[in-house]
Amino acid sequence: MLSLLKATWALLLGVILIMAGNGLQASLLGLRGSLAGFSSSVMGIVMSGYYVGFLASSLLTPKGVRRVGHVRLFAALAAMASVSALLAPIFVFPAVWFVLRAVTGFCYSGLYVISESWINDRADNETRGRLFSIYILAQYVGLTGGQGMLNLASPAGFQLFSVVAIAISVAVVPILVGVRQAPRFEQPRPVGLLQLYRVSPLAVLGVFFSGMAQSHFFSLGAVFGDRIGLDTRQVSLFMIFAVIGGFTLQWPVGRISDRLDRRRVLTAAAFASATVACLAIPASAYSFPALLAATFVYAGLSLPIYSLSIAHTNDFLKPDQMVSASGTMMLIFGSGAIGGPALGGFLMGRFGADGFWGYIAAVHAVLALFALYRMTRRPARPREEQVRFAEAPKTAAPAAKPQAPPG
Repeated sequence: MLSLLKATWALLLGVILIMAGNGLQASLLGLRGSLAGFSSSVMGIVMSGYYVGFLASSLLTPKGVRRVGHVRLFAALAAMASVSALLAPIFVFPAVWFVLRAVTGFCYSGLYVISESWINDRADNETRGRLFSIYILAQYVGLTGGQGMLNLASPAGFQLFSVVAIAISVAVVPILVGVRQAPRFEQPRPVGLLQLYRVSPLAVLGVFFSGMAQSHFFSLGAVFGDRIGLDTRQVSLFMIFAVIGGFTLQWPVGRISDRLDRRRVLTAAAFASATVACLAIPASAYSFPALLAATFVYAGLSLPIYSLSIAHTNDFLKPDQMVSASGTMMLIFGSGAIGGPALGGFLMGRFGADGFWGYIAAVHAVLALFALYRMTRRPARPREEQVRFAEAPKTAAPAAKPQAPPG
């Protein structure tokens, strides 16, 4: 394992820095937009731009890799993401920010695709699971660090935007000097959306609604915190608890789904997420520690829904279809993620800060009801025919990433 880490340390360090910059930028824009007087509805539309770019990049990045190679494209995307961060405090206008968020989403999606292709190339069947676990841990470390960096300076200045640009720029350095050989890039032919829906309607809707919920939370979490009167330190803690909750409970929830009907676990996670979101409304008014506790539990229950949906799909696929299906699922996730901040921001503008958790509760309740309906349509998959939860292909989407997508 030490030899494997030695071969991938540059990439893992770069991933930590990239995720730190992404996590910081999403929350920073939420706070800066509030200071600039942007309404919740406007901020929702602005933040949805990230997922517009993210979706476009997932389609175009493979072509770019084949044309110019991994290293050059990685450096170009990092440079564009850095410039986008530096322009945000100069042009504080919603339309400009929307474009900048689209550019940022485009760049980050490409950086994730390239990073994961490197991870796949450096691992074999015996080490891939362990290496991806370390890779996911690096993502969460970066996200947590990014939220913590909110406290380094005032959101009203330009310094934090410069920190984002520095983190992204420095991320390229270890990769350029530490990676000797770029991997071959092979893009599998995607499994079609209709084919996936016929295989598992619940999995497709689970990924779609997961995108709607996760993009909303990580795009507008800082806006919500500002609306209820949290200071910068409290906003950073609020977001950190969400990241840690998602990381801590992801594995236990997945292991439970390996032992039971996966649909029941997904249904329970969706219903529980909706319930905790409803409880978070009074918790927000009651005390800050109560809000942190509700956020930790909510994220721990909600974030695994994406992985549960992927695993449920793989229960019905052949092994050589799983990677292709995962790519199609990423497109479905991105499609749902585009509407999450915009719709959630509208509800916050209409109903105030309570609309933040109200939207989350509604999305998960709809998913849970659909899951109950699907369980009446066909019997459970025999447990011995289910793939292990850990075998579901890991994909690095936002924030924003399905594991913890910062928008």
